[in-house]
Amino acid sequence: MSDPEPGNASDPESQAEVVVRDAISAPDVDGRPRRATRRFPLFTRDTARPEGGGRAAPRDAPAPARQWPVLAVLATVGLGLLLTALDQFRYGTLLVGLALLAGGVLRWLLPDVGMLAVRSRFTDIATYGVLGAAIVLLAMMVQPNPWLVIPFLKDTLHFTVSSS
Repeated sequence: MSDPEPGNASDPESQAEVVVRDAISAPDVDGRPRRATRRFPLFTRDTARPEGGGRAAPRDAPAPARQWPVLAVLATVGLGLLLTALDQFRYGTLLVGLALLAGGVLRWLLPDVGMLAVRSRFTDIATYGVLGAAIVLLAMMVQPNPWLVIPFLKDTLHFTVSSS
């Protein structure tokens, strides 16, 4: 019986040398990387970094400085949760919503925001904006003595919870 050829797929040494060159060169059935099309592979082994997901500060800066946008948003959310726990519900939830809105603004204005970038730029901005605006509006409408009164919401509530 002869030794397996070096390029043969059944050879364990040649399988260990398989290197995927880039995100598009997925290995074929035999395990060899190939690039036959510009389309993305059916199965990926890794995910690409989101647009703008690079460091927010130079590489030689300490780790917290490189991730200052997400740390600023998280610190503001933490302060809002602390205020909520200290029985300042309206101010605490208002601060949480404003932190999310600030995260959306940072994602929009800065070219690199580090770990604040989770998805595409548009999706991140839309998610932070919608959730932040909803939390801010709900914090302003909380009872008693709401800062914001929307009349049709009260009528809708009375219509849906009628006793007749």
